[in-house]
Order: sequence, then structure tokens, then C-alpha cells
Amino acid sequence: MSTTEPDALLGPADIRELAAALGVRPTKQRGQNFVIDANTVRRIVRTAQVREDDVVVEIGPGLGSLTLALLEAADRVVAVEIDDVLAGALPSTISQRMPGRAERFSLVHSDAMHVRELPGPEPTALVANLPYNVAVPVLLHMLDRFPTIERTLVMVQAEVADRLAASPGNKVYGVPSVKANWYAEVKRAGSIGRNVFWPAPNVDSGLVSLVRREPPRTTATKAEVFAVVDAAFAQRRKTLRAALAGWAGSPAEAEKALVAAGVSPQARGEALTVEEFARIAEAKA
Repeated sequence: MSTTEPDALLGPADIRELAAALGVRPTKQRGQNFVIDANTVRRIVRTAQVREDDVVVEIGPGLGSLTLALLEAADRVVAVEIDDVLAGALPSTISQRMPGRAERFSLVHSDAMHVRELPGPEPTALVANLPYNVAVPVLLHMLDRFPTIERTLVMVQAEVADRLAASPGNKVYGVPSVKANWYAEVKRAGSIGRNVFWPAPNVDSGLVSLVRREPPRTTATKAEVFAVVDAAFAQRRKTLRAALAGWAGSPAEAEKALVAAGVSPQARGEALTVEEFARIAEAKA
């Protein structure tokens, strides 16, 4: 499908030139680290299995490195950018570097956490280099708000990637793991070194793939299930009988719900699947 010039993507010199022209200094506050390597963004697009008919939503496009690579492969790209300067500059970067595909690009100038709708056809994929400090809430918000997103590939801090993809019993399994699993099959999809970013972060990055699946079959609502998850991990060293006492009203009530759900009151939250959390919520309801 690629009808673009081989040098349409941004290299290290292009990124620094663009940033200088805009007076942009990447800020820690927004977790900004710009990808400066064309091979890396193409690898992300390949790993995300972006198809010619995909409508891809990208969060935090920055100067447009990944955006351009996505436009090479997808039918349409919708980018959500919070930064005023970056949001103002991105459309002209796209027009200059990929004039033939500029009409397939839309920009939403907003905080991704507040996005309720997107222009054009419903998104089918989410691909993003997520700012480290808001990666999990943004990811969960987008999956919840846009059920048509079938495939997601996000680049996040390696530690966050491990947490999202962890299985029950793993020491980093926790709230993000369970909640992401409500929406999708989650797995690690590779690692990204520090030298492909400007500025180079002081942590490694990881790719996480999420493929949409049906949530667990339950009569409990998602909010009810997530309340159990939050309570279980708020005191993760305690047994569920103790950790869920506040949620259930008392340790005895917590035990009753756990036994009804077929879960040992002596178990800990980190041992449970999302389906078991759903059964506990259902038992109390």
C-alpha cells in the first residue's frame, strides 16, 4: 500500500529541527520522549498488524514519528494530542511529508482522558507511544469508551508493560493486569531500547499487545467487579477475607461472598483471575 517517499518518516535530525523550530523541549511532566528512529516506528506498525482498512487512533503523537508510519499502512489515522504547540504543528508536518495521505489524517486537540468521541469512522485499532505517567488510565479509558477497537499495541515503560501482561500468581500482577484482562487478551510484544528516543529515558520500554475479547459472563456490572479488584489489591498482603471486609461490610460477609463464589477466603488477590473477581462481585450482588 505504501505510496510514500522512502524519506517521508522522521529521522533524528528532522525531529531536532522540528522541535527547535517550534521551541519544543520535551517535558517530564507530560512524559514526553520522542521516537527518533524510523525503523522502530515501522516495527511498531508491523507488530500492531495494522491493515489497509484500519482506522487507527494514536494517543500523544508528539512530533509525528509514529503518525507518519501509521499513515503509510492504515486507511485513516486519528491522533489525540493535549499539547497546544504539538497539536498546532502536526497537521502541517503530515501535509508536507505525506501530501498524498493528508486527507486521511484527523487531529483531536484534547486530553485523551476526556475524549468521548472521535471524528470519522469508528476506530478499529489503537497504536501509541503512551506517556509513562498516564499510560494505564488512558489505555483503560480508550478500551472502555471505544468498543470497536479490536487490536491495541502500546509502548510503555517496561515495568508497566510487565504489570499489564502479568498472569495471576506473578508478583507484579495487580489492578492494571486484571482490568486490562476484562477487555482483552494481553501479552508482551517486545522490548524497545532507550537510544531510539529523544531525550533518552532512564528506563527501558516495552510493547504490549491487547486483542479485544468478550468480558467475563457475569450478572455483575463492570463497576461492581472493578470495586472488588480495587479492594483486593488495596491491601494485597492480606487474605481476601480481611482485604474485602470493608467492601463487603464485615469479614464474615466477605467470607460468605467468597465461599459462594468458590474462592478460598484465605487466598490473596494476586492469585485470582478476572473471572473469579466477577464471581465474587456476583455473589455479593
